[in-house]
Amino acid sequence: MPDNLSASHKAASIRSRIRRLKFNDYVFSLVGLVCMMLGVVTLLALFTDLLLDGMERLNYEFFTSFPSRRAEHAGILSAWVGTMLVMLVTALVAVPMGVAAAIYLEEYAPSNLLTAIIEINVSNLAGVPSIIYGLLALGLFVYQLGLGQSILTAGLTLGLLILPIVIVATRESLRTIPREIREAAYALGATRWQMIYDHVLPYSRGGILTGVIIGMSRAIGETAPIITIGALTFIAFLPPPPFTPEAPYVSFEWLFAPFTVLPIQMFNWVSRPEEAFLINAAATGVVIIVMTLAMNALAIFLRYRIRKNIKW
Repeated sequence: MPDNLSASHKAASIRSRIRRLKFNDYVFSLVGLVCMMLGVVTLLALFTDLLLDGMERLNYEFFTSFPSRRAEHAGILSAWVGTMLVMLVTALVAVPMGVAAAIYLEEYAPSNLLTAIIEINVSNLAGVPSIIYGLLALGLFVYQLGLGQSILTAGLTLGLLILPIVIVATRESLRTIPREIREAAYALGATRWQMIYDHVLPYSRGGILTGVIIGMSRAIGETAPIITIGALTFIAFLPPPPFTPEAPYVSFEWLFAPFTVLPIQMFNWVSRPEEAFLINAAATGVVIIVMTLAMNALAIFLRYRIRKNIKW
């Protein structure tokens, strides 16, 4: 009889604990949902306010005109072209280097003190304030290497900024691949690089692309490091074209051209007292937000399509 009472008491205690854990899980889910909705509603409110203020300037002329001292004729042509070129250099610098570093740390690096120090520093670098990267770029790229206040310098600076994000995202994506895939490739006689290139990377490219695009979406809105290295606040010309009609048909002069970007242009207009320039700044803010949301939506779409096509 006492054994039956003890078993009944234990069963009741287990049921009570399960109910308590389920309740805690429900409360946590509810709190998380509320916090998420607060963030989404705040973003929608800010975006709606910017859209209402800058709607009248979102037209073809705004995107095809240079900045001007007359607000009604000012546009963001040089700013969005500069942003695209800087993002191109940033991607070309950060993506190959970040993916290669992540593959080495995850697949090749031995487990020792040096590797542990590198991993800790990579994780910490992802949280370093962006102004620090601007000061580093000013001393290294502008003064030491003599690259000047150019598109190349800006791309290298933002590439360093998002490099830790790319490395961390790539490593996390590589870790999601089951060990059995690696062992099966080895069992069939594949080398380590063949295993990585033919099996691990194809399965993990969705997560890698997501990390890359999230890093790029952060870089597109950065202002502090770009100001530090000397981005122009007013520029009424475009960089030289990358392609020419004469041989060798490719030009790299645009890499060393002066530049401005959308956040700098918005900052310039916000600092002016005229209300018309504030409307231009609001329209520029809408463009930046739409570009950022579009890049994140692209990341989600690519991840969905890639994972859908994967057959384990």
